[in-house]
Amino acid sequence: QVQLVESGGALVQPGGSLRLSCAASGFTLDDYSIGWFRQAPGKEREGVSCIRRDGTSTYADSVKGRFTISRDNAKSTVYLQMNSLKPEDTAAYYCAKRSLRGVGCSLIQYHYNNWGQGTQVTVSS
Repeated sequence: QVQLVESGGALVQPGGSLRLSCAASGFTLDDYSIGWFRQAPGKEREGVSCIRRDGTSTYADSVKGRFTISRDNAKSTVYLQMNSLKPEDTAAYYCAKRSLRGVGCSLIQYHYNNWGQGTQVTVSS
């Protein structure tokens, strides 16, 4: 059974940093691209970043230069390092597994078929 569990969300001041983790089980992580998405209250879910099997990545313009995605296949975990956080980064953050094995990553949520329960990130002074 595929399972994704996010952790690491917290309340942080503007300019601070957090590292989110996505622990995967029930499938072979290194066979799939993994994405991070976020959803703020009253807004649609948006793609933040994704990482391919070979470790290359894609970022939304809003987080480029501030967020870094990485993966540790041996630990079956994907990370999202978030630096220089802004109040507009406040959202529930979700990781997701790409539907098709072996394809590249995408920031389109409909390309993913398994989702975690989310972890809350709040950026506020």
